[in-house]
This record gives sequence, C-alpha cells and structure tokens, in this order.
Amino acid sequence: MTQVKSKAISIRIGPRKLALLAKLVRGKKTGDALNLLRFMPQKGARILEKVIKSAIANAKNNYKMAVDHLLIKQAFVTQGFTMKRMQPRARGRGFPIKKRTSHLTVWVGAKEEV
Repeated sequence: MTQVKSKAISIRIGPRKLALLAKLVRGKKTGDALNLLRFMPQKGARILEKVIKSAIANAKNNYKMAVDHLLIKQAFVTQGFTMKRMQPRARGRGFPIKKRTSHLTVWVGAKEEV
C-alpha cells in the first residue's frame, strides 16, 4: 500500500499543543479531518490543515491516487529546536523564556480493502 508523506519543519508552536490536534485527526478520512480542523480555534489547526492539504496534493499529483479514499495513516509531532531568550526582572536578574518549535509529519494512504 502506498503512503505519501508531507512535512512542516520548525513550526513556531509548542509540540504538546500540536500533538493534541494530531491525535484528534489520526485515522480519519482526509475530508472529515479538514472539516473538523476548519472550525477549530487553535493556531495549530491552521498549520495541520495546511500540511494535510499538502499531503493530499502530493498523493494526487505524484502518485495518481484517488482523493476521495485517502485516510490519515500517521500524524505525529516531534520537538524542534528551542530558542532561548531572557526576560529582564528586578535587581538585575533575568528569567529564561523558552520558545519551542515543532516538526509535524503527516502520512496519508488509501483505505485497505478487506
């Protein structure tokens, strides 16, 4: 069974926030997943929607797969680099700020016939 991958690297959102959305759409049909993400208020929903659309386009154009029968086989998030910044505080101190990034990978494939 052919599976098609699409990736987004160094996204400026924390991996835990994005992983919640990836877990939500894993195993769903691509059309259902896009409808679900379209009405969600999270920033990560827009990002995940873009990556899913890219995976669908890859499957359609590169592998001539039928768009109607595609499922999200895998969707996972890994941690990217962390930008370290300092927040000035009283008495010359500084508190660290960690600005986390994520890598998002989505695999789509055709539904298996039983």
